Amino acid sequence: MKGNQAIGVFDSGVGGLTVLRALHARLPKEGTIYLGDTARVPYGTKSPETITRYALEIGRFLRSHDVKAIVVACSTASSVALDALRAEHDVPILGVVEAGANKALTVTRGGSVAVAATEATVRSGAYARMMSRRRADVKVVQRACPLFVPLAEEGTVEGPLARAVVAHHLLDLKDSDVDTLLMGCTHYPLLRHAISEVLGERITIVDGADAVADELAALLSERGLLGTLETPLRRYYASDDPRRMQVLGSRFLGSTVERVEGVEL
Repeated sequence: MKGNQAIGVFDSGVGGLTVLRALHARLPKEGTIYLGDTARVPYGTKSPETITRYALEIGRFLRSHDVKAIVVACSTASSVALDALRAEHDVPILGVVEAGANKALTVTRGGSVAVAATEATVRSGAYARMMSRRRADVKVVQRACPLFVPLAEEGTVEGPLARAVVAHHLLDLKDSDVDTLLMGCTHYPLLRHAISEVLGERITIVDGADAVADELAALLSERGLLGTLETPLRRYYASDDPRRMQVLGSRFLGSTVERVEGVEL
């Protein structure tokens, strides 16, 4: 592997672009290839075997583009398919669940962490299970926030409506012993300001996107694989309706997505 090879990133849809945004901010000289599996979203309703098959197909696609590392930006795939991906590929593979859980355990002061996530992720218990394996005395409170994704995709991420929806799902945490909130869905960082307004300064908000970007930066530095490109590659693929990813992508990425290419998996 060489430092100026691209980093591959994938998600079941457009939400993983918040992870890509964090990677671009943390590693601005790295080329990236992003694939949103929009033809098969959502992953949360699929069996573990199917999710693993999808992840392996995407991993092969990204490796065919000679990536030097793969970031699994989808919480569901990250909780199910990391071992299978790592067994098949000889490049570093990081997942948002693992990175987010590690960061939350580092940040929490009293060992009480809330996870805000989709209903499917909450049902899977992936974040709670991973944190409990690393710290036996941690208390994990899970909150399904089904209204956050539509708000994020509609762009209603600040103002009275956003705050009301956040309060509906999370306000009771403000007076609990929870001191850390882990955003366990890639859509949720768009609502970070509204979440912070509702919960106040006492509860620290952890973004899995920032956590995985930090872990990848440290890993690439350790292996001498940091990129040095002044004009790095930025390539985007979607398995269905590239135009929708292009429109929504600019909102999630925080900058214009010039072109999205279609791909069959």
